[in-house]
Amino acid sequence: MSKAQRKIRYDWNDVVYFLEVARQRSLVRAAAKLKVDHTTVSRRIRELERSLNSTLFKRSKAGFTLTEIGMRLLQYAESMESQANAIVEAIGTDTADAGGAVRIAAMEGIGSFYLTRCIADFNRIYPSIQIELITDTRLLDLSRREADIFVSFFRPHGKRLSIKKVGEFRISLYATDAYFAGRSPPTTVKELETHAFIDFIEDYIYSKENRWLSDVLRPPHTVFRSTSLVAQSIAVSAGQGIAMLPSYVAAGNIELIPVMPELFTTRDVWLSVHEDLLHVARIKAVVGYLEKRIEADKDFLNSVQNQRSRRKRSS
Repeated sequence: MSKAQRKIRYDWNDVVYFLEVARQRSLVRAAAKLKVDHTTVSRRIRELERSLNSTLFKRSKAGFTLTEIGMRLLQYAESMESQANAIVEAIGTDTADAGGAVRIAAMEGIGSFYLTRCIADFNRIYPSIQIELITDTRLLDLSRREADIFVSFFRPHGKRLSIKKVGEFRISLYATDAYFAGRSPPTTVKELETHAFIDFIEDYIYSKENRWLSDVLRPPHTVFRSTSLVAQSIAVSAGQGIAMLPSYVAAGNIELIPVMPELFTTRDVWLSVHEDLLHVARIKAVVGYLEKRIEADKDFLNSVQNQRSRRKRSS
């Protein structure tokens, strides 16, 4: 029998080890999840590669990353896992195993100020699911599994992506008492133009959706620019100037004062997942939770109020 005709045989159990290493990107972390020694994981991966006559991972100091062949195998392996979970569901068990790692990519602001709080609540419900949050200035490629889920302000483009608008949020002008010391708060657009502003660095804005200050004003005087929304928020709190900040940034900062709240803009929130992952239990759990949470937070995400303004209203 020729090599091309030889039937490839492999141990199905080795696929479980392959899936965990693909998710954890580390033998040690995969071993901890599987409750075995890391040498066992290494041996099972080598055996699967030998059986398939293929290199499934690139090994480096940074960890294990999938090769092109490994990425192809991952699609089938996750389909096998999904079917295995479907069997559990079909025979009446309340929930299939939803354990494992899920990597979410998002812009820094919404990732740090909003999603991190959501993830903390999510982990109380699904303690076996480990969330990895990437906040990156570049666009990650879901088709190459650089992330499992992408939360964005724009509708992304890509092959075989499931894309859904799940909500929107409000962006308004804020400053602090420290900034207004010796200054009068503006009441008109003309007065607003005389103030100092904080904004993004134009050359590093990779998405037009981040150009939100220009939706309401093109200020002649900008005192500080940063690619980081966290840095902009800190600069506003320090009294450097006025900035457009999303509702989820302003909500927890008692120092911030809304400035001319009638001037605001909004952005959509999009949730994207590769179609191959839609039926994976842990992905379904995260996507379902985020959709419900963002819908439940609709009023919060579209409010100009923060803790300070709410306290004033209640006093």
